[in-house]
Order: sequence, then C-alpha cells, then structure tokens
Amino acid sequence: MFGDLMGKLKETQQKVEATKKRLDTVLVDEKSSDDLLSVTLTANREIKSIVIDDSLLEDKEQLEDYLILTLNKAIKKATNVNETEIAAVAKDGMPNIPGMDMFK
Repeated sequence: MFGDLMGKLKETQQKVEATKKRLDTVLVDEKSSDDLLSVTLTANREIKSIVIDDSLLEDKEQLEDYLILTLNKAIKKATNVNETEIAAVAKDGMPNIPGMDMFK
C-alpha cells in the first residue's frame, strides 16, 4: 500500500510539473478600460508583450499608472488560471486517505 501511495504521489508530481510547463504556453491578455494599453502574460506570470498607445507616451505619470493597474489585473488573472490548473491536477492525484476529505 505504501509503495502504491508513493507511486501515486510521484505520478501526481510529474503531472503538476507537466502542467506548469504547459502553462508557459497559455496566454492571458488584459487591456486598460480604454484600450490604450494591453499586456500579455503566460499563466505562469511571465510578461510576453506590452502594447502602449502613443498618446500615453506624453504623460509619464499616467503611463506608470496604466502599467501598474493593467499589469496587476493581468497578474491576478494569470494567477487564477495557474492555481486552478495546478489544483485540479493535484486534487486528481490525491489518494483516498480516510479523514483527508477536507483537502479535496
């Protein structure tokens, strides 16, 4: 039984690692409310692109505000995707241990 449990845990760990690698290819897009700034991140929260409308280049402070707001929204969205995917794989691989239902 212990060997089965260890095998299942190792298999789950491999699935989690594969999922993390796959999340490098899942892209999350976010735009400012007026579409003047857009960012793309992977679900692993790596910035892939930032597109800035020329009108934002005239006001450094405004551009900084746009970047902070839009990047934070994108990071939150990417984190949700990441955590949901990893949790689904981890939950699927959890062995049925009496009393451990609270973790599912």
